[in-house]
Amino acid sequence: MKYLLLLTITTATMISNYETQKYDVVLSEDNFEIRFYDSSLKAKVSSDRSANGNFYKLFQFISGNNSKGEKIAMTTPVYMKNNESQNTMEFVLPSNYDLETISEPNDQDVVIFKSEAKHYACIKYGGYSNSNKFENHSRKLIKKVTEMNLVTKGDVFYVSYNSPYKIFNRRNEAMIEVVYKN
Repeated sequence: MKYLLLLTITTATMISNYETQKYDVVLSEDNFEIRFYDSSLKAKVSSDRSANGNFYKLFQFISGNNSKGEKIAMTTPVYMKNNESQNTMEFVLPSNYDLETISEPNDQDVVIFKSEAKHYACIKYGGYSNSNKFENHSRKLIKKVTEMNLVTKGDVFYVSYNSPYKIFNRRNEAMIEVVYKN
């Protein structure tokens, strides 16, 4: 319960004033896009714990539980990937950091890594997300990439951009990596 409270309070600060991971839109139709994301620095936790437990560990890292005791700015989006045995949550780290300048996590469950540059297909949707909405939009996403004869890699995952306190104009996305040639 304390993790849920922490998640709620903390994500209340996640508003549009925070740095958002940059990408290039290479194709756009209604709420569907194919994007190119350059590599970026991320912090992740993978575990069999709930998303709240993973969030807590990442939040502790950016709040100063690191080698320099440094507070690191929150960014958007938050990546969430789930399968039968593991939940993974990733924070994109501010663009002014690289592998040499980022503080080392004190928690061994927090892993810092540089993501590879990739193409992703995504479908945007609003409101408060839940498993039914995610599954519905995931099906739409898979249908669209199949119609386009795109090769996918991995599973569909979820990204969130907003605090739970934001009521209007919420931004959620179902995403999947794709092989895309311009």
